[in-house]
Amino acid sequence: MLRLPGMPLLPGAQFYDYSKHRHPRRQTLMHYQGIHMLSDRREPELVEPNGPLVDPKCPPVATEMSATWTPKISIKLPPWLAYDKQVLCFNAYFKEPLTEVYHAPYQVRKVKIYFYLEDGTMQITEPKVENSGIPQGCLVHRQRIPKSPPGDREFISIFDLNVDTNVQIFDRVYHISGCDIFTRQFLNRAGIHVPVSLMEPNDPTTEMRRRSALKQTSRPNTSALPKRHSFAQFLEFDRRVLKFQGYWNDRSEFGDVRKLDICYYLADDTIDIKEKFPRNSGREGPSTFLKRAKLPKEFTGLALPGQQTSVTLLNVLGTNMRDVRYVTDPLNTGQKQVQHYTAQDLQIGAVLNVFGRDVILTSCDQFTQHYYREKYGIQDFTPQPQPDRSDERPYHQGQARRLPPYNGWGSYEDSEGNCITVEPKAPQADFKKLFKYDGCILRFGAKLMSVIRENCERSFVISYYLADDTVQIYEIPRRNSGFVGGEFLKRARVPLPGQEKFSSARPEYFSASDFYIGSTVNLKDHIFHIISADEFTLLYMEQHPNEFPVADIRSIMKKIRDAVRPQYKEFVLRCKPDVDLGDSTTVSYDKLKSTLLSYLPKESLLNHEIVTVCRFFSAEQMPPPSCDRNHVRAAAQLELKRALWNNVEELTEHLSHINPTCKPYISEAQVRSTLRGCRLPFSLELVEDILQVLQRNSQGEIEVRDVLGFFNMSADQVPDIAPLNIAFELCPKLPFLHKGRLVDFNWFIQYLGLEEELVRDNY
Repeated sequence: MLRLPGMPLLPGAQFYDYSKHRHPRRQTLMHYQGIHMLSDRREPELVEPNGPLVDPKCPPVATEMSATWTPKISIKLPPWLAYDKQVLCFNAYFKEPLTEVYHAPYQVRKVKIYFYLEDGTMQITEPKVENSGIPQGCLVHRQRIPKSPPGDREFISIFDLNVDTNVQIFDRVYHISGCDIFTRQFLNRAGIHVPVSLMEPNDPTTEMRRRSALKQTSRPNTSALPKRHSFAQFLEFDRRVLKFQGYWNDRSEFGDVRKLDICYYLADDTIDIKEKFPRNSGREGPSTFLKRAKLPKEFTGLALPGQQTSVTLLNVLGTNMRDVRYVTDPLNTGQKQVQHYTAQDLQIGAVLNVFGRDVILTSCDQFTQHYYREKYGIQDFTPQPQPDRSDERPYHQGQARRLPPYNGWGSYEDSEGNCITVEPKAPQADFKKLFKYDGCILRFGAKLMSVIRENCERSFVISYYLADDTVQIYEIPRRNSGFVGGEFLKRARVPLPGQEKFSSARPEYFSASDFYIGSTVNLKDHIFHIISADEFTLLYMEQHPNEFPVADIRSIMKKIRDAVRPQYKEFVLRCKPDVDLGDSTTVSYDKLKSTLLSYLPKESLLNHEIVTVCRFFSAEQMPPPSCDRNHVRAAAQLELKRALWNNVEELTEHLSHINPTCKPYISEAQVRSTLRGCRLPFSLELVEDILQVLQRNSQGEIEVRDVLGFFNMSADQVPDIAPLNIAFELCPKLPFLHKGRLVDFNWFIQYLGLEEELVRDNY
């Protein structure tokens, strides 16, 4: 039941809301602190987002507070929506007493108090302090916190939190010392004065830890460098390797010069060495010369078992094996420090002692040069020569193996696979080309050239598949011709004529550039003359002039310019003998073709090149697609009825959200996002058709009132239509097939550029 504002509760001053279907009863009982009682709490009323502050879980405040800024009149919203994702943050601290520490009677623990405006809940967290020794993090989980007694029947609200105030939360008193900028502005707008932030006291325990750390680090007469953690070195230099080339000159009885690759890993200062076996050296097995490990600088021989240990054993106490005890030397007095090779020891010309073998470094890669240039300032990386090997012979590539000729079974690739390997594999297709040109088909109309008169009247469609360079021929059936139409040539690659079939070399096949208007091709001993091409084929050839020279407008116009330059005036008069060259001077396709062929022979100017010129300078433009507004609206309402959609209020709310200033016109992108955001059951094609028929202004913006009325089926409903294919039947988007019948002669002359040369020569 709804009441008129300001009217008493009398008959005639109230009415029922028939759109409301659910009438739940309000909760009258509640369970609070183990007691069953009646609930006298009022439901949270609507609030203004920028208006006076209210507690979402408590009744509105009766007293009216004076705000610092006058609140603006806005739409009232529920608290959970008006204060969504708005959190007040306060900086606070509390003092925790210490009974076991003599120099610090208490410690100061700094916390952050979060107050969530949407439901009045609070959360307290303590930022982590390094080496504090206490568990930190979330101290109080998000919940509604009751006040301290005797007001424990109420909860802490926003009016209880302010700077320089104490608040008791679960037997712990927090002193609020400051807040963030959003909290200060929010409270000031609500009429609550926020004092200046206070300085937080120092923590005695933190000062003690700081002084003890200074005493440990400030040791006099210490010249040792700080120890670097191995894991930090790993994170900084992981996958960074210094690579050197070198050799080991083995001077034993059957020794030789061994070429080596030395890799130094910066992550853990380890080295591994691998040998490079020359061709036909007779050596087999793994090429590892030294496995990855730290390489010591000095080598005096292999250590005996138990000679190298981590600890030094001084004595063994005990009579039997069960009660034995060991006495170790904690200082490791007799242990010898082992020096290992580092990155500073490696450079071109250095000699490494690899367990008694002298390995000489001769060169390094680009990364290693950059590393030493940046860190050590070394600029000379001239490679050193290596001694010759006795077993290394110059490699002579033998004569290429000649395959047997093709025997006619299968394809050429299958025959090559049988001859190259014992286990033949299927020929691998070019998958990149297959995915790139999948569905791209060039279709040409052709006539069969033959001495038989009936064959010359047959029409064919030649399809060239760019994905795998295959050709398919289809014959167009014609009534009473005596020929059955259908597939004339199965899809396959067609070799060029005049090649030897039974040879060992792969044949050459027809490519896409071999097909164009006016060409004559020999396909499987049948001669076809191409007379036409579809719109997609012409567009594709014009967009790829590098692959199709007959569709390159620049080279064609250059050829025409060179041929017409000596007789330019006669050429213009032959094209337009009676008419003055005005703004809209056009020439027909046949007239321009005959004129061009009179200056250029057919061998130099092909028919496809003439078609390209006429299409480029076409005076006919594609008309805009025509859509009936009532027809499109009927199709849109049909889709809405199918989906049982009747939510015009949500559409209105979305439009008011994206258009807060209530402009009469909005952009097309905003309308498109509204239709997709409100989840209207429209396809992409139907959305584009709807945007096309909506009313617009001179700037191309769409009228908001027309958008709302277009989908309002209750106010204005159009007659129903039969289901149809929206993508093709609603607004037919037919290709423009008449491009090039009329040529813009002024544009053609301007592009030709001979008019300026003629004027310049006269002056």
